[in-house]
Amino acid sequence: MTRHLFGTDGIRGTANTEPMTAETALRVAMATALQFRRGDHRHRVVIGKDTRLSGYLLEPALTAGFISMGMDVVLVGPLPTPAVAMLTRSLRADMGVMISASHNPYQDNGIKLFGPDGYKLSDEVESAIEARMGQPFGPDLAGSAALGRASRMEDAPGRYIEYVKNTFPRGLRLDGLKIVVDCAHGAAYRVAPNVLYELGAEVVPIGVKPDGLNINKGCGATATGLLQETVVAEGADLGIALDGDADRLIMVDEHGRAIDGDQLMALVASSWAKAQTLKGGGLVATVMSNLGLERHLQGLGLTLVRTPVGDRYVVEHMREKGYNVGGEQSGHIVLSDYSTTGDGLIAALQVLAVIQAAGRPASEVCRLFAPVPQKLTNVRFAAGSTPLEHALVREAIRAGEGRLQGCGRVLIRKSGTEPVIRVMAEGDDEALVERIVADIAAAIHAAAHPTAEAAE
Repeated sequence: MTRHLFGTDGIRGTANTEPMTAETALRVAMATALQFRRGDHRHRVVIGKDTRLSGYLLEPALTAGFISMGMDVVLVGPLPTPAVAMLTRSLRADMGVMISASHNPYQDNGIKLFGPDGYKLSDEVESAIEARMGQPFGPDLAGSAALGRASRMEDAPGRYIEYVKNTFPRGLRLDGLKIVVDCAHGAAYRVAPNVLYELGAEVVPIGVKPDGLNINKGCGATATGLLQETVVAEGADLGIALDGDADRLIMVDEHGRAIDGDQLMALVASSWAKAQTLKGGGLVATVMSNLGLERHLQGLGLTLVRTPVGDRYVVEHMREKGYNVGGEQSGHIVLSDYSTTGDGLIAALQVLAVIQAAGRPASEVCRLFAPVPQKLTNVRFAAGSTPLEHALVREAIRAGEGRLQGCGRVLIRKSGTEPVIRVMAEGDDEALVERIVADIAAAIHAAAHPTAEAAE
């Protein structure tokens, strides 16, 4: 079965426009309830959200859908995606739902689904849910006396805060560290500053005044400029940037320089390897991770396994092969000893533990390798067009790969969440890498946006 509704990270789109409408959310809930409804026990689903205005549209629609199928709904309000995964397991719920479009602007929203084990659903299960959405629900609706009930879980933030704090090494504290934390006006705006404060840090919170429209706007893990400036201005030891649903982490050293997911994964993996707690003999990352990370791990006798883009695919490989560290350059970091999905706050605490134990500044501790020059360009295309099949584009890609002469990589892929083709190249010659990306991007743009004369 093929998927049309689900992308690489659930369902995503512009709020109040298909597929992010109340009607579709209702049907998604009903179809998902059918997929997970089994046995005679009282079924339960946990629903969380970030701070987008459209959460008020989608949350009641999903709630109605689950209730109509006889499932009880536990509403936890604005909480990070990994908190919903954790609570799904903790409450022995049948499934979990996160309403979020992650790092996207407020106009977008999304639906992420978790199974009873707290893991994101497989492609096969998502395809089955899509198939169910096309079928009539009448025969499967709950009777009047069997409808579900909805309740709000007031202590959900406190449960997550305590869970996250317990992942920090016993006997270690954050005393003496001044930390700026940017919560992107998103789901972690309450819990992240509290975790850091309760562990002893002096906390400077920014991005903690959500109004429904400012999530990820000029802040957070995808726009670290404000955090970098604030770290320097405050004389802080480091900065932590989360995205809208707090499953992504970028850090900033005391000089205001950003530290990406590749460096953070390298730090955690090497630290755990020394402590003999690293599993799998390396880490799992995606095809987007820098070649410098791969070379660094090889020097330590560790391996880097690459998967398609999407933390779900990283997690699937980690589970299959027994790894406990994985993630993406963009900051999704999965530490499976503690979480079933990317958790920016837990990952930050593991990095902070290494920094505190070393007693040295973040700029020295967190930069383990020199990244190979890497260039990424996004080329937008019209829905329905297929520019990657154009002969001009194929030739440009072949030429670019040839010019690297085996000392680098060219990666071309379609985004799973928007009509964009991502063009990436990396190699030791930065100028050459930039020319290759520019040439391929130009070819894709020409194929995707032919002139009227060329069209004729």
